[in-house]
Amino acid sequence: MLPLKGRTILYLVTEDWYFWSHRLPVARAARDAGARVVVASNFDRHRDRILGEGFETVPVPFDRSGLNPFRDAGTLAAIVSAYRRIRPDIVHQVAVKPVLYGTLAAWLTGRHAVINAMAGLGFLFTGGGARARLLRAPFALALRLLDRATSARTIVQNPDDRAALVAAGLDPGRIVLIPGSGIDTAAFTPQPEPGEGPVVAVCVSRMLWDKGIGELVEAARLLRQRGAPVLVRLVGGTDSNPARIEPAQLDAWQREGIVEIAGHRTDIAAEYARAHIAVLPSYREGLPKSLLEAAACGRPIIATDVPGCREICIASETGLLVPPRDPAALAAAIATLAADQALRHTFGRKARHLAETRFDQGLIAAQTLALYRRSLGAPDGT
Repeated sequence: MLPLKGRTILYLVTEDWYFWSHRLPVARAARDAGARVVVASNFDRHRDRILGEGFETVPVPFDRSGLNPFRDAGTLAAIVSAYRRIRPDIVHQVAVKPVLYGTLAAWLTGRHAVINAMAGLGFLFTGGGARARLLRAPFALALRLLDRATSARTIVQNPDDRAALVAAGLDPGRIVLIPGSGIDTAAFTPQPEPGEGPVVAVCVSRMLWDKGIGELVEAARLLRQRGAPVLVRLVGGTDSNPARIEPAQLDAWQREGIVEIAGHRTDIAAEYARAHIAVLPSYREGLPKSLLEAAACGRPIIATDVPGCREICIASETGLLVPPRDPAALAAAIATLAADQALRHTFGRKARHLAETRFDQGLIAAQTLALYRRSLGAPDGT
C-alpha cells in the first residue's frame, strides 16, 4: 500500500464552515495516515478550529455565487500562488468554482494529482433561469478541457451525476462514485419519538427555493386545511445562493403560522430527536447530509424522487418518495407517515441500518484515502 506519510494534501473549498461540516473526517483520516493537511478557503469563524486539528490554512478570496471577472481573477491568482508555494502532492477541490479555478491552477503549476469533488451538480443543472442556462454549456466545456489537460479524477456522490458528467464528455474511467461525506453514526443515534403534541415533520436545509421549501410550505397549508395534526418545522439559514429565499419571505410564512421557522441551528441531532419525520423535497442533490443525519438518527424520510435523495430515501424501505415540485403528493406522504407510527418505526430502523453499513464516515474516509493512493500511482485495489 502506497503510504501517505510525508505527503501534502491541500483541500480547496469556498468556505471554512463547509470544510468543517463536510470534509473534516476525511482530512482527519489523511492526517492520521501521516499526511500534511492544508486547507485553502475563505475563513471566518472556523479557522481556529481548523488550526486546532493540526492543519495549515491559506486564505483564498472566493465569491461563491458572483461572476465578477476581476474578483475571480484575484481568486485564481491566489490559488496559483498557493499551489506554487505549498507544492501539494494532491489537491482535493470541492464544488464548481474550486474545481474550475483549482484545476486551471493545477495545470498552470503542473505539479499535482488532482481530485475534483462535485458535491452535487446543483444550481447549474437544476436552475431553469436564463443565468443557469447561459452558464451550463461553458461550464461543461471548461470542465471537459481541464479534465483532459490534468488527468483529474472526479468524485461524484450518486450515479445520476456520474451519468451527467460522462454525457458532458469526462473520461468515465476517471470518475469515482463515493457516496457523500459520510456521517458520524456515533454522534447521530436513534432516539425515541416525542411522546406528546403533533407529529413534527422537520426539514433541515438551507432556505433555498430549489430545496423545495416553497412546495413544503404549500404542503403544510394543505395539511392545515385538512385538519391534520402535523407541525412542519424548517431548520436552516439562508446565504448568497441565487436560489435563496429572502428573510422577508420566511418572516411572512412565520407570521402566517403555517410552518415553524427555526432558523440556523447547530445541534442537528437534537432537531431530529424532537421530530417524527425528516423531509427534504429538493429538486436535485449530490448526497444530502441532512438526510444522512436523519437516517443515522433512525428517522423515516420523505424526499423527492431526484438524484441524491433517492440514494438515502429508498422507496418503501427507508421512507416515501414523491415527485418534485408536487405539494399535494408531499402533503399526502406526510399525512401517511403521521398517521402510522409502526411504519415510521420500520422505515427508521432500516434508515439507521443503511447509515451504518453504507454511509458511516469511516467507510467514506477509507474510500477517499484509497483514491488518494491511486492518484499517487498505487495500483487499483490498494
